Amino acid sequence: MLVSLAVAAAVASVFIGNEAVNGIVALFIISWPLERFFRRHPVPVRRLALRTDLAYAAAQPALQFITLVVAIVVGVLSFAWIPGLLLRPFVTSLPALAQVIGGFLLFDFLVYWTHRWSHTVPLFWRFHSVHHSTRHLDWVSGFRAHPLDGVFIAPIIVLFIAAGVDNKVTGGLAIIQFLVGLGAHLNVRFRLRPLWPVVMTPEFHHWHHELRHEAHNSNFSTFLPIWDIMFGTYRMPRDQRPQNYGIPGPMPNGIIQQLAFPMRGLRSDWRNWRQGRKQRRAAAV
Repeated sequence: MLVSLAVAAAVASVFIGNEAVNGIVALFIISWPLERFFRRHPVPVRRLALRTDLAYAAAQPALQFITLVVAIVVGVLSFAWIPGLLLRPFVTSLPALAQVIGGFLLFDFLVYWTHRWSHTVPLFWRFHSVHHSTRHLDWVSGFRAHPLDGVFIAPIIVLFIAAGVDNKVTGGLAIIQFLVGLGAHLNVRFRLRPLWPVVMTPEFHHWHHELRHEAHNSNFSTFLPIWDIMFGTYRMPRDQRPQNYGIPGPMPNGIIQQLAFPMRGLRSDWRNWRQGRKQRRAAAV
């Protein structure tokens, strides 16, 4: 198995670059012992859709490039840079520490709502459902995400940039969110109860991936659970643990099929939405 992994890594590095391969290998080295000795759910080595999730991990450079291009367009068209420019004189006058703390809290608050809308707005859910379709949570499942799922955070980034927040702060927050998100998917049995209301833990995020509807629409925070506590979406029962993951609807296997899946019926949904809007306007007149 080790020889096969070495050969696969060598071949993959030719096509997708050493950085992506090194990142996957490093994450595997860190996560595998934790999931091996402290695993919550018994999962076979060749679990369902493992190759699909590994394909997402290997394709991260290409997928992130697509996300970046579309996010720039979405960010500019969102006009979020207008309030950012209005806030710029105030933001740039703040001390560096105040920028970091205030930027972190505002970023996490806005990401909470962006994540929550990705579950409640049908158009957003089309793309976000790809991430939730995995039926096993582990070190590599966090990579499964449609590149257009991440573009809805673009207005937040544009707001921060236009407001004059230090680029290192904005970039650091995005990286921290990404890494913490990967760790939250680990298949480990740690409950870490004292941390439940303080920071996102695997237990907290596993409830978010639970198949049951009442759990599926909870725990939207990506770092500080305080937002779920404040807005009534916090769910951490002490006498239960999440068991089944996935989505109630269909999702094909394979990265290509999953990337194409949200596009199915998109045109008809858009047409129905426009017709409904015309009918509402006519009724109002």
